[in-house]
Amino acid sequence: MVKNTVIVPVGAKGGFVARWLPDPAVDRTAWLAEGQHAYRMFVTALLSVTDTIVQGEVVGPERIVRHDDDDPYLVVAADKGTATFSDLANEISLKSGYWLGDAFASGGTNGYDHKAMGITARGAWESVKRHFQELGVDPATDDVTCVGIGDMSGDVFGNGMLLSHHLKLVAAFDHRHVFIDPDPDPATSFAERERMFGLPRSSWADYASGLISTGGGVYARTVKSIPVTPQARAALGLPGGVKALSPADYIHAILQAPVDLLWNGGIGTYVKASTETHADAGDRTNDAVRIDATQVRARCSCEGGNLGWTQAARIEYSRAGGRINTDFIDNSAGVDTSDHEVNIKILLADAEAHGRLADGERNLLLPEMTDDVAALVLAHNVDQNLALAMARYHAHHFTAIHEDWMRVLSDDGYLDRHLETMPSTSEMARRIAAGEGLCSPELATLLAWTKIRLADIVVASDLPDDPYLADRLVQYFPKLLRERFGDLMGEHPLRREIVTTVAVNRFVNSQGISSYHRLSSDTGASAADIIRAQLTARSIFRVGALEVGLRRESLDAETYVELMIAMRHLVERGTRWVLQTLGTPIDVAKAVATFAGPTREVLDNLEHVATPSVVESWTRRRDELVVQGLSPDLARLIAAEPIAHLAPAIVSIASRASHDLLDTAKRFFEVRDRLELGRFFEAAEALPRTDRWSLMAQAAIVDELLAVQAALGAEAVSGALDGTRPDLDRISPLLSDLALDGADLGRLSVAVRLLRSLVKG
Repeated sequence: MVKNTVIVPVGAKGGFVARWLPDPAVDRTAWLAEGQHAYRMFVTALLSVTDTIVQGEVVGPERIVRHDDDDPYLVVAADKGTATFSDLANEISLKSGYWLGDAFASGGTNGYDHKAMGITARGAWESVKRHFQELGVDPATDDVTCVGIGDMSGDVFGNGMLLSHHLKLVAAFDHRHVFIDPDPDPATSFAERERMFGLPRSSWADYASGLISTGGGVYARTVKSIPVTPQARAALGLPGGVKALSPADYIHAILQAPVDLLWNGGIGTYVKASTETHADAGDRTNDAVRIDATQVRARCSCEGGNLGWTQAARIEYSRAGGRINTDFIDNSAGVDTSDHEVNIKILLADAEAHGRLADGERNLLLPEMTDDVAALVLAHNVDQNLALAMARYHAHHFTAIHEDWMRVLSDDGYLDRHLETMPSTSEMARRIAAGEGLCSPELATLLAWTKIRLADIVVASDLPDDPYLADRLVQYFPKLLRERFGDLMGEHPLRREIVTTVAVNRFVNSQGISSYHRLSSDTGASAADIIRAQLTARSIFRVGALEVGLRRESLDAETYVELMIAMRHLVERGTRWVLQTLGTPIDVAKAVATFAGPTREVLDNLEHVATPSVVESWTRRRDELVVQGLSPDLARLIAAEPIAHLAPAIVSIASRASHDLLDTAKRFFEVRDRLELGRFFEAAEALPRTDRWSLMAQAAIVDELLAVQAALGAEAVSGALDGTRPDLDRISPLLSDLALDGADLGRLSVAVRLLRSLVKG
């Protein structure tokens, strides 16, 4: 289920086991034929109890009593023998008249070949790139050492080992062989891997022995002992006295090698936590070769295959400093490609029904869009890795928030902490006290369940029907379809689900795991209104253009994440302002038209309207960003982030008072500086957040400060703060005392009361 957050259908993987098959060693043809017969039985049975769609209406299966709601969406995808078995399933689907036709099973003859696209490996490689970026390494230009699980005939392993010309594959193994190449030449070894990948059914035994570096070789896993050469000993970090190892122990050594990357492209669970037994891993076949997470010396790991590590192992490795996500993050591109194929075929079936496609034209169009589909899918891998990078950044500041959100998800029947290996409430209390946060695999799990929960809420709301989100549906499809059949997309049977999936993924990836929970708790707003408000804020501040600009800059990973988080903070402040000021339902287009232009005008004139202290701080930050590699124009805009969220309030005040915009901005900043409001906001942001009540108290204080700041800004525009104000003269010294460092909740509450007393209107 957690992998399915980037696709339309909910649910999880299923499977079937064919019993009483002939022995493949005796008659492989009979074994394959019987397996296919069993699969036909299985798929036929599934479709016999599945709803379908006839002339736009859901029709239940004959002679079946249904106790659930209408649900005509069922798709299958075989992990092994994808093309062959997908063709079998689609043949049955077409014969039975199932509404999806040959969209029922993806990856068949008339579908996207995942291995040819290399899509799963390419998606997983985005995780590798993110890990290496944070380590200051670029695998496109820097040599990186690697050990792997799999062989070059495999989809994920084979494609993955061809994604960098600078990869030094030191060792690998599969169920047949152990491969060791202690000091490979990147160019030579890449060419040989590429040759092997092109063979019909290669194994490590096909590797040209003359191309293996000194001390290496290929060994069958059936041998009793494998010699350990001095070169292999050095590459695998083994003690000097080790001369030979059994195949199982040699695999132990490969998994523990001190390399840059451990790439899992195989089948099986090879790493468990030190606190787990082999039985906990649930993979008896690999008990003899499995190691503990504490033994892994690779700097980072990527799971192109499923269940390569137990979740407890990932967490142990991550908390010790290793860089790892989860399998459902790393290898989601395959299922994502299948999802696009299904929805593309549904759209094209409608185009055929409207006479917009000639006979056979659909099957010519599908391969034309291969690169566009891949780009759409890989964008999800990039976005989710960036979302996790931002979640990891100062995660310890959000421990209390994450605990409160996990409690809600558990109470609502979504998150099972034990099943998902998430920390208990008592463990979270320990982490709060110790200043520790969730680690990457835990954040990945919480990210996924946040999307699942939010999608359920959104799809049941009116948000998917909002005209402002119509582009979410259109942008889901490749450019060719947008140009030719954009007018038909509004009739897509899964349009609401597609809009929901895209909108939720964009919201959570950009705003973070806890944003919805905090905004809904603090404001009482619905998920639909929160997303509308966030879209409004992003458009008012033109954050999309800023993010595109940042991607084009040459920035180190930490600086890039810091600036992306700054944009996130700006949008969240803007979202709160929209929710509290504009009311609901929010007309996104109208709000953007009203506030975007004037907001930009205020920000473009900061040096003319802000007080000297604000201008000095802004200028200093702008210059720092230029030194870090940003263009001057982009640096100017991003440096304004700490005070940019004030601009819409200034626009609102000027509009209500029919006052000049820039003069309003000048008066607003003057009163803000005069009353030292900036220091109160800093103190409020620094309040401790240890439980849900302290979280709510902090949010309430910030909201009160924002409200009184806007009211005082309006007073300044009206002239009520001009001249002599005895109450202001009396209160100012008290405010100065209260603004001293270390302000607590009590002092801030008093300050808010004093500030509000100045508002006469």
